[in-house]
Amino acid sequence: MVFTDSTPILGDGDALRERAATEGYLFFRGLLPPEAILPVRADLLAVVKKHGWLSDEATGKLNVEALAAVPERVMRTDIGVSTVAYDDVQKQESVHRLPHHPKLLELYKTLFADEVLVHARHIIRMISPHPAIFPTPPHQDFPLIQGTQNFWTCWFPIGDCPREMGSLKVLRGSHKLGYLPLKPAKGAGAIAVQTCPWEESEDDWVEGDFALGDVLTFPAFTVHKALPSQFADRIRLSFDVRYQPLSEPVEEKSLRPHCGLTWEQVYEGWHSDELQYYWRKLPLTYSGWNPKLLQPERRIC
Repeated sequence: MVFTDSTPILGDGDALRERAATEGYLFFRGLLPPEAILPVRADLLAVVKKHGWLSDEATGKLNVEALAAVPERVMRTDIGVSTVAYDDVQKQESVHRLPHHPKLLELYKTLFADEVLVHARHIIRMISPHPAIFPTPPHQDFPLIQGTQNFWTCWFPIGDCPREMGSLKVLRGSHKLGYLPLKPAKGAGAIAVQTCPWEESEDDWVEGDFALGDVLTFPAFTVHKALPSQFADRIRLSFDVRYQPLSEPVEEKSLRPHCGLTWEQVYEGWHSDELQYYWRKLPLTYSGWNPKLLQPERRIC
């Protein structure tokens, strides 16, 4: 099955919530303008080039031999590049500005019927053909994020991303099951859900080709995974951003950088302080962290 395009109901909160309650996801064609995304792509590819892995900036073609020579011990296997390179990515002001784009804020304000909190922990996936990298396994985001159960993940590629490049796939209706038990797995997060009812069928999995500006979003319990990339010399760049109603509790780690740097180190060299520590100005409530949610369980079926 392919994604249903919800662009025609973009401004209708009731229609969005009704469709989300049924499908467990919302997909929008061309929600973000290219001029908002392309500068981020340029900044990310500049980091890849800095570390000697880029052979063609226009296509994102990689120097596969140079990348493969990077020892696994220094790789962020959940991201696709080395820890040092990912620190450079997290220092990019454009990376932290794009999640606050008016088109995204308007979408979630309509969806939540509430003011919006943008989580400060933005994840950039830079999925590469390094031997240590595996496709993200089927999982739910709630155990990894926690806080309110009413947060939503926003996923979009930073460039065109056909299915052959490893776009995201969603298990339609899986959000209705609530929290699912876990098992260990290779790939980002190192966990997978026990999707027993669907192990014999792919009928409920929904996927599609993404063009620049397309956006996929889904609630905390929707099961999703990445398709394997069929390109041996390309890098897949994408955003994982979380949004929630401002009135709901947030877990403190969602307000930290997604790397080993402090915010002071991330902000070095920024041209504006407009978005620095923006969450400190908001009337937030906090929830605790439950480590048991990430513990694998014995199979239930």
